[in-house]
Amino acid sequence: MATGLVWHERYMWHDTGTAAGQIPTGGFVQPDSHVESPASKRRFRNLLEVSGLSDHLTPVKPRMATEAEVLRHHTPDYIAHVKRCSDAGYGDGGELAPIGKNSWEIALLSAGGCFAGVDAVMNRQVRNIYVLNRPPGHHAEADRGRGFCLLSNVALAVLHAQAAHGLTRIATVDWDVHHGNGTQKAFYGRRDVLTISLHQDRYYPQESGFVEENGEGEGEGYNINVPLPAGSGHGAYLSAFERVVVPALKAFKPELIFVSSGFDGSAMDPLGRQMAYSETYRGMTRQLMAAADELCDGRLVLCHEGGYSPIYVPWCGLATMEELSGVRTEARDPYLANYLASLGGQELQPHQAAAIDLSAALVAKIG
Repeated sequence: MATGLVWHERYMWHDTGTAAGQIPTGGFVQPDSHVESPASKRRFRNLLEVSGLSDHLTPVKPRMATEAEVLRHHTPDYIAHVKRCSDAGYGDGGELAPIGKNSWEIALLSAGGCFAGVDAVMNRQVRNIYVLNRPPGHHAEADRGRGFCLLSNVALAVLHAQAAHGLTRIATVDWDVHHGNGTQKAFYGRRDVLTISLHQDRYYPQESGFVEENGEGEGEGYNINVPLPAGSGHGAYLSAFERVVVPALKAFKPELIFVSSGFDGSAMDPLGRQMAYSETYRGMTRQLMAAADELCDGRLVLCHEGGYSPIYVPWCGLATMEELSGVRTEARDPYLANYLASLGGQELQPHQAAAIDLSAALVAKIG
C-alpha cells in the first residue's frame, strides 16, 4: 500500500497577520511577517512535486470537522470565541494564537484533515499518511489557543479514532521542538493513550514539559517527556528514540501511532535552538516505521506542526516522506554534507545522554 498525503490550498489561507517573528506588533515593535506563514508548508509540498515523489503518493482529500466533533475536547465558550474572532477578521485564540478572517473554517478543515488521515489508514486505503495541514494544533488546550494553534488536531484525531474505529490503545509521538502541552493535557489522566514529547527543555511553554510530568490518576506512567538540552543534534535525537520512544511504544503496544511532526528542531530554524537535520528526521521515521510494523500493522498518521525555515523545512519533510513511502528521489539535501552534518556537537554528548537517561527510566512504569 502507498503512503498518503492530505493537502488543501485553503490551509495556506489561514491569515496570521503581521508580527515581529512571533511577537505581536505595536509600540516599538515594528510590523514584519508572522513566522507562522504558509511559506515553509508550500515549499515542502512543492519539493514533493518537483522531486517526483508526489507521483508515488496517494492524495487523500480532507473534510471539515463538525462542531460536535470539536466539542469532544474543546469548550463551548472557547469555540464561540474563535468563531467571533474569525467572523470579525482579527483576534487571538488566547496566547500567541492569531486568528484571521475564516480561520475557524480553516481550523475545522485542518482538524478534519487529520480525521481523513485516520480513516484512510484504518480503512487500509494507505499504509501510512502525512497530513500537511495548517493551522497547527499541539499547543491548543481545551479552553484556549496557544502558540499558533487553534484546535488540538492530534488530540481530536485520537478521539475520532476511538469513536469511529473503536481503538482502545493509541500512542502519540511529538518531535516538534516545543513541548506538546495541549496533547499532554488532553490525556493526562488516561491510560488508553500514551503521549510522548521530545522537545527543547524549557522553551515553550516554559511551564510544562518536565520529566516529572508523568501522568496522574489512572494515567500515571502514560505521559513521557524528553526535555533535550539546547544544542541537541542528530545523535541526541536518535538516541532518545532508541532509548525512550521505541521501548515505550513496545511496552504500550498501540493499535495506531500519531506523530506531531514539527521540523523546527532543525539547525536552520529561527524558533529552535537544536541541531537536527534532514537525516535526523529520516532516522526517526525509520525507527517509528519499524515499531509500527511490529506493533500495529504499520499504521502511522503524521500531522504537521511547526517548522519555520522556508528554505529547510522542505528538505526535512522530503526525507520523512521518502522514508514513509520507501521511494528515494534524485533530490539531495544541499545543506547537509558540507554544512549541517559536520557541525560540531552532532554526536551524542554526555549531558544530553544524562537527560535522556531520566526519561528512559520512565518506560518501566508503562503497564
